[in-house]
Amino acid sequence: MNVAVVILNWNGKDLLERFLPSVMLHSREATVYLADNASTDNSVAFVAEKFPSVKIIQNKVNGGYAKGYNDALENLKEDIFVLLNSDVEVTENWLKPIISEFEKDEAVVAAQPKILDYKNKEFFEYAGAAGGFIDKYGYPYCRGRIFDTLEKDTGQYDDISEIFWASGACLFVRREAFVKAGKLDEDYFAHQEEIDLCWRLKSNGGRVLYVGSSRIYHVGGATLATLNPKKTFYNFRNSLLNILKNSSGNKTFVVIFFRMVLDGLAAFQFLFQGKPKHFIAVGRAHASFYGLFFRFFSKRKKYASKERYYSVKSIVYQYFIKKIKNFYEL
Repeated sequence: MNVAVVILNWNGKDLLERFLPSVMLHSREATVYLADNASTDNSVAFVAEKFPSVKIIQNKVNGGYAKGYNDALENLKEDIFVLLNSDVEVTENWLKPIISEFEKDEAVVAAQPKILDYKNKEFFEYAGAAGGFIDKYGYPYCRGRIFDTLEKDTGQYDDISEIFWASGACLFVRREAFVKAGKLDEDYFAHQEEIDLCWRLKSNGGRVLYVGSSRIYHVGGATLATLNPKKTFYNFRNSLLNILKNSSGNKTFVVIFFRMVLDGLAAFQFLFQGKPKHFIAVGRAHASFYGLFFRFFSKRKKYASKERYYSVKSIVYQYFIKKIKNFYEL
């Protein structure tokens, strides 16, 4: 089974200098590509000089995560794509356990490894941890991470488990399934497009796995810091788009209404915390959602799934009211 490890880059020479050596050392069974999103620094020249075995794909524009990967993957023929962030340190034998799951079961269409925090390696990392889920209202959470609470890795998730979504920080996906599902939705630009993709992959009958014997370390926030209002904007807007596009039935619009009420409460919490830019970002997210409503409503006709997508009705209730902070307590 042929494997392509594809690293999306935009002005990321410092990250490539820091993390690409681990990828080259521990990915000998794969072809490594650098997909450059029209960088203006000398990151492409740096990789060409220092890592001549890396194949370079130069995108014409910076179209964000979704368009950047769609453009880069267009002409690749490997069986498995690994979409890897540039701020990830991989470890020995990180590919083999996951590729083995693809080889054993054709229904496995996407997967992720254990994702730990590069800056605090005993703890899970925010963006994916040990595999992702969403609640009825579209809020994402993970095995190992609920909202901002990160669990210490004590081996509690050293398993192979079916999950709802695999992290875009290190997303393994079967090429044929990726194309059949319609690739990444470029209207998202950044954040939560992997949730949308995995939702569609599962609607097509695929399985999404977490494989705990594969381990990586992710910096997180290297391209868009956690405290950046842009991240707030994309996360709040794209959660709403996920629900509109992928869930079915008239109750979807009731769910969206309650989600927007919860968003309003979150916005005022930002305001009381002295974060007015985040308060504004939530409002902008809702305005952008309205602007994209009819476009995504038309996509809904093609992609909406009748299958239940959540196991926890409200992670907000579980976390803030019942004070459940760890996934294994749910």
